Amino acid sequence: MPNSPQLTNKIYDLAIIGGGINGVGIAVDAAGRGLSVFLCEKDDLASHTSSASSKLIHGGLRYLEHKEFRLVREALAEREVLLNKAPHIIRPMRFIMPHRPHLRPAWLIRTGLFFYDHLGKREKLLGSNNVYFKEDSPLNSAITRGFEYSDCAVDDSRLVVLNAMHAREKGADIVTRTRCLSAKRDGEYWIVDLENAQGAFQIKAKALVNAAGPWVAQFIKQDLQLKSPYGIRLIQGSHIIVPKLYEGDKAFIMQNDDRRIVFAIPYLDQYTMIGTTDHEYKGDPAQVKITQGEIDYLVKVSNEHFKKQLTQDQIISTFAGVRPLCDDESDNPSAVTRDYTLALSKQAVGEAPLLSVFGGKLTTYRKLAESAMQQLKAFFPEMQGRWTAKEVLPGGEKMDTVEQLVQEILLQVTDAPESLAKRWASAYGTRVWNILGEATSVAQLGQHFGQGLYVREVDYLWRFEWVTTSEDLLWRRSKLGLGMSNDEVASLDVYLKTKNQAPNAA
Repeated sequence: MPNSPQLTNKIYDLAIIGGGINGVGIAVDAAGRGLSVFLCEKDDLASHTSSASSKLIHGGLRYLEHKEFRLVREALAEREVLLNKAPHIIRPMRFIMPHRPHLRPAWLIRTGLFFYDHLGKREKLLGSNNVYFKEDSPLNSAITRGFEYSDCAVDDSRLVVLNAMHAREKGADIVTRTRCLSAKRDGEYWIVDLENAQGAFQIKAKALVNAAGPWVAQFIKQDLQLKSPYGIRLIQGSHIIVPKLYEGDKAFIMQNDDRRIVFAIPYLDQYTMIGTTDHEYKGDPAQVKITQGEIDYLVKVSNEHFKKQLTQDQIISTFAGVRPLCDDESDNPSAVTRDYTLALSKQAVGEAPLLSVFGGKLTTYRKLAESAMQQLKAFFPEMQGRWTAKEVLPGGEKMDTVEQLVQEILLQVTDAPESLAKRWASAYGTRVWNILGEATSVAQLGQHFGQGLYVREVDYLWRFEWVTTSEDLLWRRSKLGLGMSNDEVASLDVYLKTKNQAPNAA
């Protein structure tokens, strides 16, 4: 398994704990500036918060109500940057907000959308406009008007994996299923004790980055035996996936009586994803699950808006995660800041620094990483300048549009269904050729596990994307798990187990 390089006693500039979007974002930025980087993740990449989002790259329209103008401005500008960096996994999407005058007056929404259109640089994304609904609208007939604006949809867990790949290609060592047991300062170094299936090992680093997400404060207190500079609030957000509620490729942003908003988003061509919720979570972040109250809440909001009525037994799948937000002592979970806070601490002159990441959101991960590097610059005066805004992520190289790439795939693999070619192009971009090679038919791609998943793709994911289990592959590298039978999953697990145990797997 290409997951455990010989790392024992190696000295790095930066050791990063946590393989979510913030950890990998900092890893790739640092590696591209010439620093030597180590990152460990105790589970799989993106296995917690970073794969449980609403899968949007967005400015955060509702954050304007909480006067988070700096965050919104930064996020709005990042939409265009990320569209250029990853055109295969990020796409523009139009959002419709049905007007419900008893919740927010039209002038307030128009004012918010004016700021949304003009706070950040906008080149590819269309501006906002009014819309009027006719009889063919999927919305309840009482809803006759609304507002439309632009944001983007993203494959969140693939965004994490592509950044990890990019970091590795810049020289970083990325290891998954490797737990940091403890870390302690020894003068100008951190001594980091780690453990994985191959055993225990130790590395040294000149700086330590704590990007443990929901575990950020716990890591400081328990593993470092230090005092956390901030508290963390875990806010649970859950989603349901149901059969397609309406035709078309636009999303709806639904206002609710509790002043929250809920999205209905087209998902994988045949489903609608509905979420998210907002409430305090007190348990183990690894065990978070949707509650019956959340299911009732999301079904109710949907039924208040759409003609097609939902029942709980129509739900195909659910997912839940916790957002680790910096504790600003707000009484309302929806109002807790989504902005990030970076805490830099060192005990004395000449001692190795610790940088801890509190909060943050998917859209602004790249800017968070730049801020982190700015904080660490004093310790690495030789490091190079900012670079990530212009360089594409793996798969975005030499790519115009997903549609063009689909046609190129179909020209080579002549019997591939268009839906399969579209999935390949949307997931891998131009790296799809590393999977297909010279194959001209699907029969040349090896064993078929179901849902268009062939051995060649599995081998690629195992070799290049840290896949070791069927869950990694079916729910984070793809969403094929929604359609796989138990027998098909078992067959895939047997194959992966064989690969993991092969003599050349170490």
